[in-house]
Amino acid sequence: MLNMLNVADQTPCLFAALQTPGALNERMARKKSANGSVAAKAPARRVPMREFSRSLPMSLLRAREAVMRQFRPSLRRHDLTEQQWRILRALAAIDAIEVSELARIAFLLGPSLSRILRDLDARGLIERNTAQTDLRRGVISISEKGLRLMEIVAPSSEAIYAAITKRYGARKLAELQQMLSALEASLTGLELVDEAGE
Repeated sequence: MLNMLNVADQTPCLFAALQTPGALNERMARKKSANGSVAAKAPARRVPMREFSRSLPMSLLRAREAVMRQFRPSLRRHDLTEQQWRILRALAAIDAIEVSELARIAFLLGPSLSRILRDLDARGLIERNTAQTDLRRGVISISEKGLRLMEIVAPSSEAIYAAITKRYGARKLAELQQMLSALEASLTGLELVDEAGE
């Protein structure tokens, strides 16, 4: 959901093309003064949708960025990217998992996951095997070296969680996580149709 921004959120320049020719000409005329110079301030765009600051995907992205800003320095100290840490966290909670399922639970696209797994494998942080039921399918697990790295990073990660909890409040943080889970559950399987009903 965080990566799926509304088209209007991604392309503000599209707004002008959606307006009527008269409205567009009026806007262009207002931008120039009598002597032909550009006006100091362009008028605010008006589109039939909520303010950009109230966009739910953008609110979630801003919150995510605020949280990840706290964790990035620790990850960098251990030469880990956010995505690599996400994979290691997922693998540490299970014995082994198929690549396609790992991509699903870690919210990573196949090509990105392949590159991340290649890097983690080169560092000896994961182990690759084949599924016993189907030799064509790859199975991934965290290695002993990967677990040792996680044990090194974990105290710093937990200290950051503690600082976030102290600043925001334990009860509010628990409620936030419950609300986010409820939002995800309520939107699961939701299929929106366009005005034509297609």
